Amino acid sequence: MIKKHFVITIGRQFGSGGRLVGKRLSEELGIHFYDENILSLTSEKTAIGEQYFRLADEKAGSNLLYRIVDKLKPQLGKPRVGEHIVTPENLFRFQAEVIEELAEAESCIIAGRCANYVLREAGFRERVALFVYADLETRIQRAMDYTKTDREESLRRIRKIDRERREYHRYYTGEEWMKLDNYDLMINASRISYDELFSLMRDYIRMKGYID
Repeated sequence: MIKKHFVITIGRQFGSGGRLVGKRLSEELGIHFYDENILSLTSEKTAIGEQYFRLADEKAGSNLLYRIVDKLKPQLGKPRVGEHIVTPENLFRFQAEVIEELAEAESCIIAGRCANYVLREAGFRERVALFVYADLETRIQRAMDYTKTDREESLRRIRKIDRERREYHRYYTGEEWMKLDNYDLMINASRISYDELFSLMRDYIRMKGYID
């Protein structure tokens, strides 16, 4: 089914269905799906505790104002060793290296982790950057179904996780999370089913010449 080596990156609003359908697409294509397990892979490679990478995620939001005020432009480059090894920026560089290595080694799907930015900056050409979003009511209903929580708790999770993803992306890339120019295809999943979203993703990858 796969015609040539490629990587799909998926950005998604919480409750949009982007992760669920992306994982289903990976199973259909017979390729790996990576999301938060990139943290454990990076931890294994670097021998740095996974908790440091998770703490770096949290620090992105708390340090965002500092970065905006000082107009700091994030830099990728090679990770540093020594006393700065567990700074959030350095941990992100380690993570970026793992994302690049995965992209070079195999066709795969990567959800989140600023993978679209990392691969673009690395000059990786055979990639497709998708972003899945939906209106709030659709996301509340899907979150209720998926997380088995009530409406109030689902709405709280949507607001919290979307904020964290937005702040994380801006902190480590200097770019807006939902900026149209950063993606090949923005998909409004509000009025389509999971099956239709799956077909849309698959057909777009086929149109790009990566699968039969």
